Amino acid sequence: MTSIAVRRLTVRDYHRMAEIGIFSADERVELLDGNLISMAAKGTARCSATARTRRIVEAGLGGRVLVRVRDPVQLDDYSEPEPDIAIVALEPLEYADRHPKPSEIFLLIEVADTSLAFDLGAKALAYACSGIPDYWVLDVQFRKLYVLRSPTVRGYQSEAILEETMQIAPLAFPDCTLETRGMLPLMAG
Repeated sequence: MTSIAVRRLTVRDYHRMAEIGIFSADERVELLDGNLISMAAKGTARCSATARTRRIVEAGLGGRVLVRVRDPVQLDDYSEPEPDIAIVALEPLEYADRHPKPSEIFLLIEVADTSLAFDLGAKALAYACSGIPDYWVLDVQFRKLYVLRSPTVRGYQSEAILEETMQIAPLAFPDCTLETRGMLPLMAG
């Protein structure tokens, strides 16, 4: 049986592909562990949850952080995902010349409507391997918040699942308590 070599793309390759127009203007992709990943469509519940989460994080953390929405972070030379929410260190140029790297990231939040398995699997492993200390996945379908902490190269060693009535504070900001319900989309009816 013949072995097939797979070439992993670097962040530099990825940027070059975008520069020369390999991706269409409306194509949504991200780079994870050297692989191009098609991003899920933005459903209404996901958009609502992202907007609500951004608003309560900004209200709770004021001018202490920069809250980025669906903007890239560079984990290493092979991964540049676009988390739904990234809470990052303030930076004089607001990352005009580069994307935040792991040492500047306090918390990443993914909002899952159809991507829960991927967000808790491949994405969680990539974030853990990069040393992201605090990673949350907001499950809009079952109205839960997965809180993953204690990163290692094998993944996160701590996982808690919060019901919508529960509260949590980011590791880096224990004085900022957030309600899970406040991040979830409002229920119709």
